[in-house]
Amino acid sequence: MTASKEKVRVYSTQTCQYCYMVKDFLTDHKIKFEDVDVGKDHGAAQDMVKKSGQMGVPVVEIGNKIIVGFDRDAIKNALKLK
Repeated sequence: MTASKEKVRVYSTQTCQYCYMVKDFLTDHKIKFEDVDVGKDHGAAQDMVKKSGQMGVPVVEIGNKIIVGFDRDAIKNALKLK
């Protein structure tokens, strides 16, 4: 489980380099997450845009926090990682 016990969801596509970087970062820190491929799931893409106001990926949802892009420091803060 995550340090903050928050549910983690990563909105991504298969062709996004930064999406892979986010997922590798979470995996390296042993953070469980749900990977949502918005390239294949139009409904999930619409949800992501509603939540983030952005059409670009990655979008990381940690609890009720939305982080757009691979912002290592914001992810660490949201998960309460050192």
